[in-house]
Amino acid sequence: MADISPIDLQKALKGADYPAGRDDLVSLAKGNGAGDDLVEKLSKAGTSRFDGPDDVQRAVFGK
Repeated sequence: MADISPIDLQKALKGADYPAGRDDLVSLAKGNGAGDDLVEKLSKAGTSRFDGPDDVQRAVFGK
């Protein structure tokens, strides 16, 4: 799996409205041209709802 940067994640989620569901963010990321690795990590995130970008970053990067 290729390394995913926080900038890649920000670009993939451009235009997201929070709070947001995981499936909505996965669809948005695909629509924004995110790579398969990023989409996979996002789809396997441990939560189904995100209150903001920081929540997404913690779920994807574990930070």
